Amino acid sequence: MAEKELERLAHADYWDERYAEAGPDRRVHEWFRSFGDLEGFFEQHLFRPRGPETDPRILHLGSGDSTVPRDLAVRGYTNQICVDFSAVAVELMAKRYADVQGIEWRRMDVRHMDEIPARSVDVAFDKGTLDAMIHGSPWSPPDDVLENTGQYLKEVSRVLKPDGVFLYVTYRQPHFIKPLLDREDVKWDVTVEQIGGSESSFGYHGFICRPVKEAATTT
Repeated sequence: MAEKELERLAHADYWDERYAEAGPDRRVHEWFRSFGDLEGFFEQHLFRPRGPETDPRILHLGSGDSTVPRDLAVRGYTNQICVDFSAVAVELMAKRYADVQGIEWRRMDVRHMDEIPARSVDVAFDKGTLDAMIHGSPWSPPDDVLENTGQYLKEVSRVLKPDGVFLYVTYRQPHFIKPLLDREDVKWDVTVEQIGGSESSFGYHGFICRPVKEAATTT
């Protein structure tokens, strides 16, 4: 994809066009692995520690037309909110899964999630959204990349509960992603796992990011 096209990925009008072209009966793309590919990752970092009986609040960041929210609902997770800045995608998915209980669809820019209260989310999930904000040199990202990713990660940190977790799936190498996560205003405890590829694809990485608890101060 050309650099100019990559820059457009961070703008809602690009995705409105993509989803409008696909129409209601055809999906655009399941970015960065299907639900089946990610079951092992979810098993360890969602199903076991936060079973559906605990009713975790799950936030899908840039949900697009992924089936993951529906697949989680089938497993009993009925406290999900899916946000995307493409009005076309939100309307399409709200209609497509109108009969699925426990999923709320909202048009929202993940860099400005004012409608979501602070410390209200147990699990935030990203599969391709942070990546859509990245272009240019991975060694020296352009200013707009630093600004967009910074605003986004600050918002994710704000809405997560103190014991919440940010699960992020990417095809990018960890040594390029970790500098974006390592910010003065947002502190994460980060672990990374390899998510296996297949004969037709490379492996992916799953980031498990937890807010760093502020140390108590003494007077």
